Amino acid sequence: MSTEKNEIDKLIKESLTSEDAKFYEELEEQNLMAKLGQAHKGKLGWLVRLMSVLHIVIFVLFIFCTVRFFNTGDTKELIQWAAAGFIAWGFMAMMKLFIWMQMDKNDVLRELKRIELQIAALSQKVD
Repeated sequence: MSTEKNEIDKLIKESLTSEDAKFYEELEEQNLMAKLGQAHKGKLGWLVRLMSVLHIVIFVLFIFCTVRFFNTGDTKELIQWAAAGFIAWGFMAMMKLFIWMQMDKNDVLRELKRIELQIAALSQKVD
């Protein structure tokens, strides 16, 4: 499968102008850190940055709840700290899901741009 993809990419690059080929190279698959950086720079980047800061704050709250849970002996307090810890954990999970969905959205948009570029190259070839 990888060799087929490389051959197709090679054929596409040969049919493109040098300017289009550079743009096509920029649309290559990104690693995880590049995807995360791209999520912070997008239209909703301010929200992703805010959620990242809140995630750190809630993680500290989760650690605090966990420490208090193990340091108490009263059953009522055990239940309260466990509930607070589970709520904090749930919020962290929801924020991570939002950020991962933004990263996935950026991947889909990048693939759509690649398809648009391939269609444009094909239409130039036909003309």
